[in-house]
Amino acid sequence: MKLLKRIAAAFVAISLLSSCSILSGLTQSATQTGNTTGSALAAIFNVLKTNGNIDLSDLMNVINIGKILTGANSLTNASQDYTNEFITGLMNGSGNLVNSSNVAAVLGGLQALNNIDQSVFTGPSAKAYANGSRAVPTTDEGVAATMGALNSLLNVLK
Repeated sequence: MKLLKRIAAAFVAISLLSSCSILSGLTQSATQTGNTTGSALAAIFNVLKTNGNIDLSDLMNVINIGKILTGANSLTNASQDYTNEFITGLMNGSGNLVNSSNVAAVLGGLQALNNIDQSVFTGPSAKAYANGSRAVPTTDEGVAATMGALNSLLNVLK
């Protein structure tokens, strides 16, 4: 009987700890998502600054664009607390490329990206890489719309 009580107590303790971890994970998730987005944004900005364009045959560029799209999507119907934590991560992840003077414009750019159906970029990109061609069709209307919105966002950072 004592063994069953100890097992039950351990179960309750684990349940409480895991629920607390889940609650604290919401803030960490927003900060981490912002950090990942900021890091990807800085990487794409550096590619554009160095090369003058974003080469979609480079898998890292496509992956970083995907990370930016994921970050933009995380802001859909986000609470103000989530958005604030996201901004903290965004600034840190970007190495302060995103800062207090341009964060509102960056969030607007992320919203513009989020207004585009992400599958119009991810679909053709995945297909190109699955076929082994690595040639993401930049003439595809969805890819062009995504890249246009991304370039507008990157212009804020210049």
